[in-house]
Amino acid sequence: MEEYLKATAAIEADHPLIRAKADELAGDCQSARDKALRLFTFVRDQIPYNLFMISMHPDDFRASFVLEAGKGYCVQKAVLLCALARSAGIPSRLALAGIRNHRIPKSLKARLGRNEFPGHGYNQFLLDDHWVSAAATFDTALCKRIGVPVVEFDGRNDAMLPGRALDGGPYIEYLEHFGHFTDLPLAFITERTSKIWGRDKRSWKRPEDDTGFP
Repeated sequence: MEEYLKATAAIEADHPLIRAKADELAGDCQSARDKALRLFTFVRDQIPYNLFMISMHPDDFRASFVLEAGKGYCVQKAVLLCALARSAGIPSRLALAGIRNHRIPKSLKARLGRNEFPGHGYNQFLLDDHWVSAAATFDTALCKRIGVPVVEFDGRNDAMLPGRALDGGPYIEYLEHFGHFTDLPLAFITERTSKIWGRDKRSWKRPEDDTGFP
């Protein structure tokens, strides 16, 4: 189980910023589950989802980079949450899936030419001797704005992106699960996402950077 607690180049569980944030958020918690809930809620809501943070560069996936940027897309948020959890002593790993998002804006669908995303990232935590999955992808403010359920995590049951929006219409469709990983499988991710974004894509940290599409 030691491999799920180790720091890596991306999952910087031993980085001073990550250690400090994990202690700030969960240092007074009495159980691993309580720690996981605190950390999940922080990453879900205080690191807002931003699709244009997608990158093909390893530096843009480092947990400390995501924490300092204060935003990220699903894989970056999952890396940060994994690092915080490991720093707090919770065995944690990354998981990847291919999904279809039926609620993306028409303008974005036209821009991307699709509503399928081949590298959706989420987390798995070892709590009470079993692995539980959780997707801290979309922040509460975004969910309210687009009319979809907020993913709520109780530390006992899987908390995945929901299949239906609040109006009953289709929302997230899981197409394929690619398994779990002890470290960031960047080559696996970029092989798929570069077909959409190009191989030179870096995170667009400023709103004014989102002015076009490579």
